[in-house]
Amino acid sequence: MRRSRTGTEPVEARSPLRLRLILASAALVVFAAATVRLAMGAHSAGPHDSPSPTVLLVLAVVCGVLAIVGMLDVVVLIRRLRSERTTGA
Repeated sequence: MRRSRTGTEPVEARSPLRLRLILASAALVVFAAATVRLAMGAHSAGPHDSPSPTVLLVLAVVCGVLAIVGMLDVVVLIRRLRSERTTGA
């Protein structure tokens, strides 16, 4: 469902979907690798190490959530690129 135009935006305004796809893919790779590395560090850290295993685990969870957001963004962008290609817009 599209809303009617209300301002001075261009009629044919388009988002740079391919650039967004590249950036989202890079973020997905970086955050997935950080998740694995931080989880391994939390597993091998001792109770008196700095940073503590709890801090490393929290950081791993945050990176994991960001990796999931990146993955969802990649999926949405791929779907939008495919629908743009089939409609010819």
